[in-house]
Amino acid sequence: MIEINKNYNESNLETMARMPDNFIDLTVTSPPYDNLRTYTCEMNWNEDVWKEIIKELYRVTKDGGVVVWIVGDATIKGSETGTSFKQALWAMECGLRLHDTMIWEKPNFSMPCKNRYHQVFEYMFIFTRGAPKTFNEICDRKNKYGTCLGRNSVRSKSGQMIELKKPEGREFGRRFNVWKNNTVGQDFMCQELPHPAMFPEKLANDHIISWSNEGDLVYDPFMGSGTTAKMSILNNRNWVGSEISSEYCKIIEERVKKAREEKRKEKDLQAQTLFNELD
Repeated sequence: MIEINKNYNESNLETMARMPDNFIDLTVTSPPYDNLRTYTCEMNWNEDVWKEIIKELYRVTKDGGVVVWIVGDATIKGSETGTSFKQALWAMECGLRLHDTMIWEKPNFSMPCKNRYHQVFEYMFIFTRGAPKTFNEICDRKNKYGTCLGRNSVRSKSGQMIELKKPEGREFGRRFNVWKNNTVGQDFMCQELPHPAMFPEKLANDHIISWSNEGDLVYDPFMGSGTTAKMSILNNRNWVGSEISSEYCKIIEERVKKAREEKRKEKDLQAQTLFNELD
């Protein structure tokens, strides 16, 4: 069996093999992008491997659960590999729904190319096992027209415009499915990072609060530097991680320790505030 709130220094297939069916509420992960990064260990990464991983993710995901799969493609001999699309189609073959194709837009590019436009985004595939049981919408987009919420008409199949009931207005509307966010490297320019592809904390945070509730179980099969674990702790979620690199597991252990200390201090402050209010 699996112990929750723990990272396992092993392959994710080994970890998931000990998980029962319908076990995970939410997976937030970013698998290797073809050959774009060099990691500290020999990672056997090919189509046979990622197919088996996605198949297992379907098995361990609860009905109504969500898998957030953030991925990009390498360009080899002038052509993008298209691995991201292959993975999305395979996930659907395994039984997952492609609930949304989201985009992570970065403020600048890392590898300029002479004959194509600069690459500034990655895919964020939102897979679900059936209809998603949780969606906590983030409403931080300033409505363009004052307090108007959304559109007041739709176009029918015949092309006719149909007026809708005017919605109740509010200042901020639901966020679009293109999220603008720095990479960790952009936030910590000129500093040596402990992991070649660290997950931005805000990106992990926003997916965790969108697709899960407090007490839910969040999994990251490619835990890397431990960002998913850290943001799960800070948002009162349980978590499980898999990371094959012993070196990266040390980083995870340290970040988890600091996150737990931060959470403990937050609870102590809340308790002291409540005590002062009652006094």
